[in-house]
Parts: sequence; structure tokens; C-alpha cells
Amino acid sequence: MNDIKFVGLHAHSGVGSPFDGFGKPEEHMEFCYANGGKALALTDHGNQNGLAGQVLHAKKMIKQGKDFKPIYGVEAYFIPDVAEWREIYEQHKADKKKARQLDDGQSGTTIENEGETKSGGGSNINRTRHLVLLAMNQTGLNNIFKLISESYTGEYFYRKPRIDYSLLKKHNEGIIALSACLGGVYAGCYWSKRDEGREAILECMREVTQEMVSIFGDRWYGEIQWNNIPEQHELNKYVIEVCEEFDVKVVSTVDSHYPNPNAWRDRELYKRLGWLGKGKPEWLEMTLPTSAEEIGYELYPKNGDQVWESYKEYSKLNKVTYDDDFVMGTLEETHDIAFNRIEKFYPDDTVRLPDFVVPAGYTEDEYLKRLTFKGLADAPNKVHKDQRYVARLEHELKVIADRGFSKYFLTMKAITDKTNEIQLSGPGRGSAAGSLVAYCLGITQVDPIHYGLLFSRFLRSDAEDYPDIDYDVSNPMALKETLIEEWGDNVVVPISNWNTLQLRSLIKDISKFYDIPFAESNLVTSKMLFEATPIAKKAHGIKAGVYTPTFEEVMEYSDTLRSFLKKYPDVKTHVEALHGEYRSCSRHAGGVVIGEDLNKHMPLIASKGVRQTPWSEGQNVRQLEPMGFIKFDILGLSTLRMIEDCITKILQRHHGVENPSFDQVKEFYDQKLHPSVLDLDDQAVYKNIFHKGRWVGIFQFTEQGAQRFALQAQPRSIIDLSAITSIYRPGPLSAGVDKDYVEAKEAPNSVRYLNEVVKEVTKETHGFLIFQEQIALLAHKLGKNLTLDEGNLLRKVLTKKGTGKGHEVKEKIKEKFIEGCREKGIIDHDSYGLWRTFEYFSGYGFNKSHAVSYSLISYQCAWLSYYYATEWMAAFLDKEPETRKEKAINLAKQHGYKIRPLDINTSEMTWKIIDDETLVAPLTTIKGLGEKAIDQILANRPFNAIEELLFNDNIVYSKLNKKALDVLCRGGALDNLIDDRFTGSKHFWYATCVDRPRTRKNLSNHIEKYRSEGSFSEEEQIEFIADLTGIFPMSKVLNASVQSRLDELYVPAISDYDADLMVCWCVPRTITVKKSKNNRTYYVVEVVDINSVVTRIRCWSVDPNKDRIHLNRPYMIKPRYDDNWGFSTYGRVNNSWMLLD
Repeated sequence: MNDIKFVGLHAHSGVGSPFDGFGKPEEHMEFCYANGGKALALTDHGNQNGLAGQVLHAKKMIKQGKDFKPIYGVEAYFIPDVAEWREIYEQHKADKKKARQLDDGQSGTTIENEGETKSGGGSNINRTRHLVLLAMNQTGLNNIFKLISESYTGEYFYRKPRIDYSLLKKHNEGIIALSACLGGVYAGCYWSKRDEGREAILECMREVTQEMVSIFGDRWYGEIQWNNIPEQHELNKYVIEVCEEFDVKVVSTVDSHYPNPNAWRDRELYKRLGWLGKGKPEWLEMTLPTSAEEIGYELYPKNGDQVWESYKEYSKLNKVTYDDDFVMGTLEETHDIAFNRIEKFYPDDTVRLPDFVVPAGYTEDEYLKRLTFKGLADAPNKVHKDQRYVARLEHELKVIADRGFSKYFLTMKAITDKTNEIQLSGPGRGSAAGSLVAYCLGITQVDPIHYGLLFSRFLRSDAEDYPDIDYDVSNPMALKETLIEEWGDNVVVPISNWNTLQLRSLIKDISKFYDIPFAESNLVTSKMLFEATPIAKKAHGIKAGVYTPTFEEVMEYSDTLRSFLKKYPDVKTHVEALHGEYRSCSRHAGGVVIGEDLNKHMPLIASKGVRQTPWSEGQNVRQLEPMGFIKFDILGLSTLRMIEDCITKILQRHHGVENPSFDQVKEFYDQKLHPSVLDLDDQAVYKNIFHKGRWVGIFQFTEQGAQRFALQAQPRSIIDLSAITSIYRPGPLSAGVDKDYVEAKEAPNSVRYLNEVVKEVTKETHGFLIFQEQIALLAHKLGKNLTLDEGNLLRKVLTKKGTGKGHEVKEKIKEKFIEGCREKGIIDHDSYGLWRTFEYFSGYGFNKSHAVSYSLISYQCAWLSYYYATEWMAAFLDKEPETRKEKAINLAKQHGYKIRPLDINTSEMTWKIIDDETLVAPLTTIKGLGEKAIDQILANRPFNAIEELLFNDNIVYSKLNKKALDVLCRGGALDNLIDDRFTGSKHFWYATCVDRPRTRKNLSNHIEKYRSEGSFSEEEQIEFIADLTGIFPMSKVLNASVQSRLDELYVPAISDYDADLMVCWCVPRTITVKKSKNNRTYYVVEVVDINSVVTRIRCWSVDPNKDRIHLNRPYMIKPRYDDNWGFSTYGRVNNSWMLLD
């Protein structure tokens, strides 16, 4: 029964109010509707991050026949005057004691601190008050967007996004405002004037009322709430009194924070999880309450009857009397606001792309056509005279114009032009390489007609979604910063990523609240993926490759997890409720929104000073495009940086350019490496790189599996490379396509084609359907009146089963295909067989446009590696991250390069080429040696003696400090400065670095003082080099004699372990003593080998008093290997570990 008219005008979700609100907007809306509600406002703290979810779900509810009205709002953080606050802030900064209270951090996620807002506690400089704002119409919503966007900028942001009276005066049209809760603007008077008495409180509230009424007029409302907090009832009385005095209407709200009556416990735990690691606030008791009554309030979306019951119950408990008729009026007033003052509308989702990409005098369609035909005229091989190209371009432009996408392509062209000024971009990525328009605009570098790439794979005339061009560049952050700087941060806005609570961390954190031993929860989290993954892969028919099971699969397939959750059912309840709740905000790897005045059309947030979207767009989230904002993906590809670096080294060594500019790098690329000029059929490249297995830095061929497959397949063209990379994926590999492909390639005459059409489409892949485009082409060419658009739609619906819409579409296309085959003389047995082949390969087929684009990069790498091997090797070493540095250096050595050690006089910022056989490690290799210190070295060398380094008037020693000298010395970079005055390296270190001399006389004294120190031991040298450079000096450990013995006995390194041989060798680097759950001691030993692979070995049943393993010494071992546990040895160390030196 729900007889009292009421609408919740104050509500929080876990999306916009993380760790305070709980649950997704859709959960709140669905419960509200089921509970008899017809509308609900979402008013998260300081943002509208949940608005997209609210809007999209409201539209879904309408489609389901649920008449429900979304109301858009925000509970803003308010201070009266930012300018006055700034004066106080500056005073605090000048006072050392008060300065400790300041906190200038900024995050896209704001966690509500009730200790500051809902009490009189906390520092005045940090305090804000709440103000609920509701959009009456589109104008009001746009004004809320402006308020939020501005609240995250400049003076307005301090710890929280804040607004003040001056902002409200500028942007209040179409907005209703409520005085909010115990943390609200009226409550601020109550808390701050409480000690001064009743009249002081009322006078303060009168001042607030006068200001708000002057801004909002009759759109200003007092807000009262019903709970078991005595201060709430005191505040209610003051609000009622001052509002009656000024003839201001009053509303009752629930201030709901979770989606249903049973979710209070999950919300309380969620709230506490937000403060873990941040330090427990004084106002929050970390022990979980046992009941909602203990908390003093119920904060779910109540209906009118439930609010009335709360009023009667809590006023009686607090012995406070109200006028029932007045309170009833405050409930009904919410309904009047919701349905008579606030319009029912959805936010304007007009797509807003930048106007500046279309010059005056043109429409967007006209200008796009002009640019593309100019690009076609400038394309190589005079293709503008080829009618196929002209007709294709006309067709693409018509589809683009008909679907209203011309400005999108012009925006992408503007991004491309800006990229070409500062860095390299890739040939293409994804299906966009199938567009001739993109090629003519320079967005891609792949001629789609030459490679048989389909525009319809990228953009169908009958589809509804926007095109999606993924754009690879060498340095995406630099490009985005340039775009923001030149176009403005209201035009270019990075896209937010919302990080959520995940299963592993939830189990560990929730276990803390239930006093579950860490060892028990840790055991579960360490085993659950190992247990679930193989079962999940089997369920999906995946036999090869990496697969990460879903949350549901881990919960179902891990026996250890199921047993744990059965033992602790409360943990299971919380995990299921909290998994996926918002935790923090980060930034999308490459996505940006580009449009006009975005701050007026979405409520922008900011993190660390960078503006971001409030909504996300990605693989599992689609919020921006449905709201009218188009994502542009600007993605980083480190191989492009490597190509830039290689070209720079080529220009330096072979063209006499000392410091090449990017323009010179780009000129070399355009003249030598651009796909339109590069000889892509150079068999010397294929033979010497892909056939001989010289894989250094070759894009897409860094994994051993891909390398083996390429050696077997012996590629001789870009299409061969494309087929290999398309097949080398879990699906095709598990189906054995790789083996069949190699056999067919080796014996092409054995391939049988159904007819000439099938041969025409599949000959380049030796009769196999490797690419998705091949299915579309065959359907188009063999079917009856079956368009390419339908052919591309087919690849999407082939996997559809059941009786849904996708299945119906598939059956209609199937009928047209079979009928067309009959007309072309193909018997039903063969046509149905071909259809079954479509279905079989639909799960494995790969995007040809993407495969060709990325294969071009692979070939570019191979070309540079063949013709400029040394420059390519140096660029490769520069690019490899710290974790793979040692392996990369060993690879260089295997290719015959000599690696000179670090030297302060010859090492540079990057790897230096001495000749075609010798490379010098860079100073950046040394950990702890900053860029500023290196700049000092490079600017002032050479140093012929240590005195020239220590006592140089031109060196700024605050930059080249004692720490820098220490790591230079221990890292070996100063070895050439050790002369006969020193008895050894350790003597040198003490005299020059440990006890840093300030004068030449000090140095002379130190030389005498530390003479007895001598040299570092071999063990010390190994540790220094390994710790400071990240490179383990295997040559100092594994001498020629030991290596010879291992080779004679055919003992492999542990990273090449062969279970049939049962033995391998390794070098222990660290040993950790641990206890099993049975309290038995075991070792975890981290070892390395000649391949620079770090491996962990568990040594079970050891005795620490007797079983010793020496670090940095070579061992031959007899381990066992298990997929879950990895390598293990058992029993006494001497039984499994044999010291080799």
C-alpha cells in the first residue's frame, strides 16, 4: 500500500558517491519502481558520474513498459565565497602549524568525509557544506554541467569540487535547490553557531536564506529528514522556523544511500573499505554494526508511506513533536516538484564534434570530398585514374554523408595532421584500414583496394553505431597534451576509466572485518585462479593461449574458494554484493572525447589537474556514445618509438645529422619506410629475418610460439604475414589450423577449391578461411542479391543460436546464399557444406584490415633489422623495459655484438654505437642516477682523472650529488678513473664517494685513510651490478669451464626445462624462508639463467640449520614441475641441488 504521494529528491549511488553511496543507479531505480515509486532523483556528491547509467536505464525501463521518471541532480559541495577562502588559505600557508592542515591532492573520486560535513569538527579551511541541485529542464541540466565542470578547476577545487554564491548567480536558471542534510548549508549554521545559542543559529540561517532566495526565488526549498539522530531533529525545527519566516517551502527527503532495505550491511562494509589504507577517521567506527537500528537510519528509496512511518517512529523516539499536516505537506511537495515543476526529458544527445575542422564556405560533406579527392590525386601509382578507386571513393563518401559522419572523419584528419608534426603514426589499426577515405586523408597508410580490404567491414550503410578508428602513435600522452594545449581543455577531454572492486582484494579485505586468519584468505586467493582457469578454458573449448576466467567462473570452478565461502557465508554475501562496485578513477589508455564546449554539455571532472569525462567507454562499458559523445582512441605503440629511435641513429651514423629533428625523421620514414614506397616483396628481408629467425624487436614475433610458426610457414608476402598472425591465436591454434595451413602452403597443388569464386577469394590463404572479410566476400559473390553489407552482417550473426533477432537475420541471409549458389550451379550438398564452413571458421576468422596493417609494421621492423642491423639493435635495447633489459642484452650478445661496460666518458643517454659490432650501455641503465645528474656529466666530460669530476667549477653538485657518485662508482662507470694511487675499487669508492671529499687536500687524506680497503669481492661486484643495473653478470658466475661441462652433459637452463631430461641448471639470486599451513619450513628460491629469465623454485621439507643454498653460484638441480605450483624440489637440498663451481 502506498497512498502518500512522495518522490525521493535526494539519493546517492556507489557510482558518483563511492564508499558512501552504494549500488548502481539502475538498482536504485528498479527498487524504487517496485516499491511504488514513479520517479527518483540521483544527487551524488559533487558530480554526475552516475547520470549516464541513470539515463540509459530510464530509457530501458520505458521500453519495458515501466513508467518511471529520472530526475537529474547533484549534491554539490558549497562554500560561500571562494575569494574569501583563498585569503584564509594563504594565511594558513604562511603559518607553519596551520599549513599542516592543508591538502592540495586531487582525484577524480571524492570520498565523502562525514566528520567534516556532518558535524562541527574538522578544520575550517577544509570544511564544505552540501547543497542539492535538481535540473528542471535541459537548461537547468546544462547549468549543472557548467557548475560541476567549473567546480573542478582552479580556485574552486580544493580537496573537493566546490561552488559558491558567485557561481550560482551565473548558472542557476532552470535549477531547483534544496538545503540538504546534516551536512547542508543550513546545517552549517547549526554546527558553527551551536555554542552561541539559538538566536545566532537563526541569524546565520536567515543570511543563507536571503542569499539563496535572491538567487533561486521560489526554487529554493528547505530540506528536513527523518532518522534517529537527535541533532537532525534540532536542525529540522530550525529549518521549519526559518522557512516559515521567509515563506519558503519545505520538503522531506530520505537521502537514500543504498538500493534496498537489505543492503545496509553491504553499504556499511563498503564505506569502511574506502577508508582502508587511508587511516581510520575519528567519526567512523570500523567494527560493523549489527542492525540498521544501531546506525540510526534507513537510507533506501522509500515510498511515501514508509517515509511517514519513519517520521512517526523517529520523532517519537526523540520525543520531538511536529505538526502532522505540515509534515504531510513536505512529503506531497516532493511529488509536486517532481511532476509539476520538473520536466520529463532525456539529456540532449546531439553529437558535438568541433566546428573548426570545417572551414568557412564549406559544408562538412563538401570539405571532406575536397580533401579526399585531393588525397587520391596525390596517392602513388596514379590510382586517381583508376575507375575502381574513384567509384569506391564516391561510394564511401555517400555512406559517410548519409550517416552524418563527415565531421568525424575531418576531426580524425585534424588529429592526423597534428600527429605528423610531432611523431610517427602507424599504418593502421582495426577495420578502419578498409576505408579508402581514411587512406586518402592520411589517417591510414594502407591501400585498401590493393589488399582487398572491405569498407563495409568498417562501416555498413545499414548500421547505427559511429565509426571507431583506433589510431596508433609513438607517444600518445605527448599528442594528447599537444591537442589539449592547442585546441583547449573544453574541446579535448581524456576519457575516465572506473576501477572496481575485484574478487581477490575483496576476499582479503572482507576477511579482515571477520577476523579470518590472513593465511587462510591468502591461500584461497593464491589458488582460485589456478583451479578455475583450466576448467573455464575447457568449458569454452580453448586449448591454447592465455585465458582469464570471469568472476562467475572463478566462483563456480574453484573448489578452494567454494569451500571457503561455504565456511564463511557472510563473506560470500558481501563478495557477491560488492564485486564491481566503484573504487577509484583512472584514465583511459588512449581515449579522448573531442567536441565544442564540452564543459557545457557534460559535467566534467578532473584528476591531478587533468580534465576527464564523468562517463566511460570501453569493452564492457558504453556510456559516452549513447549520450552523444564520440570517443577517439589515440593509442601508444612502443614499436613506433623504436622505429623513430632507429631512424634517428641512421641519420646520425649514415647521413651526418648530429641531432636529427622530427621533420628529418619523418622525411626518412616517408621516403624509405612508408608502405606506399617500401618494397614489400623484398625476399632478402623475408629470407634473412623471418626464415632465419632473427626476431630482435620484430613486432608481433616476440613470442616463441609465433616465431616457431613463422619458421614453419616461411612467409614471403604481407598476406603470408597477415595469415600467420591471424592464425596464431587461441581459437585457430586449438583447432589445429596452423598445422593444416603449413601443409597446404607447402603443397598448394593439393588444395581443392569448390569453384573459381572460392578460389579467387581464398587462394591467397591456400584454401582456408582465415579472414572475416573472406566470409563476407563469398556470401556476397555466391548469394542471390546479397550485398557486402549483408555479408559483413553475416560474420556477426553466424554464431547466434536460438530464435532471437540475430538468428532470424542469419536464416534470411542463409536462404539468399543457398538460392544464389543454386543459380550458379552449386549443388545443395556443397553449398550447405560451405555454409557449415562459414559457421566453423566464424569463431576463428580475423579482421584482415587489422592483420594487414600490423603485418606492415612487422615488415618495417624486419626491413630496418636487415638493412640497418646495428641501429635497430641499439633502438631495441633502448626500448626494452627494465624487466626485460637483461634478456635483451643477452640477445644482442647472441647476435654477435660486444657490449662495452658503463663508462662515464663514453656512455650516453641511450645505447651508443661504436661500430657495427660494438655497443656501449647508457648511463640511464644505472638505477638511482637521475636525468639531471646525467646532464651534468654529458655537459662537462671528458674526465681524465677523478679530480676533474669531483672539483669541477662548471658542475652543479646539487644535481650530481653524493648519491649519484655512489651509484656511478658501484655500477662500474668510474672504473676508468681508478689510477695507481688506489689499491682497488673499494679503496676508490671509500675515498671518493662514501666519504665525499670537498677539496683536493681532503681527497689526498682520504686516499691514505682508506688504503687498506683494497678491492670489492667478486660477490660484492655481482650484487652491485645486478642491483644497480638490473643486469645479472652471468659471465662472472658461469665461467667457461662450467659452461663447457653443462654443454657436454646437455644440461639446459631452467627456462628451457625439459621434463624428459629431469635436470637443469640455474643461479640462485634470493632465498625466502617460509612456513606452510602445517608449520613446516620451506624455501622460495628465485633463480636466473643464461636467458635472463627469473624463475621461482619451492624447496620443501628443508632444515634451515643444515640445508644451505649459496647465492650467485651455479647449480645443477633435479626439480619437479607442476602447472599450479611451478618448480619444486623435495627433501634435503644436497639430494636435488649440486654446486657446479
